[in-house]
Amino acid sequence: MTDAESVDAGTGRRMPTMSDVASRAGVSRQLASLVLRGEPGPSEDSRQRVLDAAAELHYQPNASARLLRQPRTNLIGAMFHTLNAFEVRVVELLLDRAAEHGLGVVLAPITATRTTEVAIAQLLEQRVEAIACYNPDPASPTFQRALDLLPVVWMGERSSDPRADVVRTDDTAGLRTLVEHLTGLGHRRIAYAGGLGGAAGTGRAQAYREAMTAAGLVDRIDVIPVAFDEEDGADAARILLDRVAMPTAVICCSDHCATGLFATLMRAGVSVPDEVSVTGYDDSNIASLSYIQLTTVHQDVELTVSATVGAILRRLTETDATPREVATPAPLVIRSTTGPARSDDER
Repeated sequence: MTDAESVDAGTGRRMPTMSDVASRAGVSRQLASLVLRGEPGPSEDSRQRVLDAAAELHYQPNASARLLRQPRTNLIGAMFHTLNAFEVRVVELLLDRAAEHGLGVVLAPITATRTTEVAIAQLLEQRVEAIACYNPDPASPTFQRALDLLPVVWMGERSSDPRADVVRTDDTAGLRTLVEHLTGLGHRRIAYAGGLGGAAGTGRAQAYREAMTAAGLVDRIDVIPVAFDEEDGADAARILLDRVAMPTAVICCSDHCATGLFATLMRAGVSVPDEVSVTGYDDSNIASLSYIQLTTVHQDVELTVSATVGAILRRLTETDATPREVATPAPLVIRSTTGPARSDDER
């Protein structure tokens, strides 16, 4: 059997094959294959020569050819951010729903040091048949290969890549509902804490701008550029506290961000919601904690998982199926962190 040649999409160069590695190491292709698969048998000298040759040539296994030679695994991969409470809830339910269809789930968590590249490479090594991933880094070469190899569900944000199914919340509707809720309470100086953190960050910030424009408040658009976690919210609060005049309401890009902002304002003696109303986005478990009770946009875990599993099953059973986008509803959940605007709010 000869190697199937492939070309690097970025450089146009021919990628080295296992035969190239064998030739460089001075061994047979069969022996090189045993070494690269980690099989017993080859001598230590042969093993080292093959590994050195593979490193010198920057050899990458042909994942597509390997998958074609193997039987089905009935495994799907799930890439998610460990510190995001909503994503963790989605993955918990995904484990159950996938099992109902005879599918196992391989978890690939993203951390501060564990990137999309590492996570997707792990999933391909586990020979998953499809991947559901939250906010992947599109610059990852291995993720780009995965899009060519497998059904991929891109979750949590818009994607223009035609190779991926998309499952996300309707952020445009969600931010519009938040702005309408706050303007209905008399707020005009409505700031937004967010805008960073990849496509999801920029997408929600743009949805806020559009909602403010639709409300006739284009001249009041106020984006504090932070990302999604608690410290980002705390940073946003400190920026606002340094201003001469505070907004009367702050929409945060996530519940985590809102929690950090809420706590920092309260520690500084700013009353929520009497002086400043605060909202989140996600309706994760932290939003309903008794000591927070955060007004937020609800992202539906059941609908998200149902759409994700449905996309995976459709793509696995219909090989010519066209990827689709599903935007789940984004209803408002009103709790105690929003109230009427201060009487001195500018009109």
